[in-house]
Amino acid sequence: MTKAVEEAKKNSKKRNFAQGIDLTINLKELDMTKPENRIDDELFLPNGTGKEIKVGVIADGELAMQAKSVADIIIGKAKLEEMAKKKKDAKKIANDIDFFVAQIDLMPLVGKTLGPVLGPRGKMPKPIPPNAPVLAIIEKLKKTIKIKTKDQPVIKVLVGSEEMDSIKLTENIDAILTFLDRKLEKGQNNIKSIYIKTTMGQSVKLGA
Repeated sequence: MTKAVEEAKKNSKKRNFAQGIDLTINLKELDMTKPENRIDDELFLPNGTGKEIKVGVIADGELAMQAKSVADIIIGKAKLEEMAKKKKDAKKIANDIDFFVAQIDLMPLVGKTLGPVLGPRGKMPKPIPPNAPVLAIIEKLKKTIKIKTKDQPVIKVLVGSEEMDSIKLTENIDAILTFLDRKLEKGQNNIKSIYIKTTMGQSVKLGA
C-alpha cells in the first residue's frame, strides 16, 4: 500500500500548493436503495489529514473558557439567539465550520435556532456533558473525517496531504479499511477496487 502512495505522489506534477491525497473506494454487492447499506459516519484518522479542520463550540461560562484556546469559534447563548435572526451569518458559519459541539443544556436552543441551518448540512452539534474533557474532544475532531455514500456505491475521502510521510498516509488508509471491514456486511469482500491520487494527479490502484 505504501508503494502505491509513493507512486501517486511521484506521478503528480508539482503545484504551487500542497495537494491533498484522495482515496476512492468502489463497493460491490450492495443495494444502495436500502438505508442499511448506506454509510454516513465519522472516523478518527491517527495522523489527521494535513488540512485544517475547524471546530465550533456552542457554550457559555467555564466550558467556553476551556475551549477558547483550541476552538475556531465560540458561540454563547446570546450570540446563538442573535444568529437565529441573522440567517445569512448562520449559513456562513455553518459552511465554514466542519464540526460543532455544544454545552448539553444549550442543545434545545441550538435545535430551535440553528437546527434548520446545521441539520441539512449534517452538522448538528455533539452534546458535551458537564466536566467532559472538552480539549481532548476538540483535538480528536480536528483529526476526524466524514465517510459517506450517497446513491452510488462509492466512497471518496481525503486521507492526507502530499507533504505527509507516506507511512503515515498508509496508516490513515488502514484505519479507513479497518472501519469498512467492520461496517460492511461482507467486510472487505464488499470492496470492488481502491484508487489513490493527489488532488490533480493520476489515479493509482491499490493492490494492483
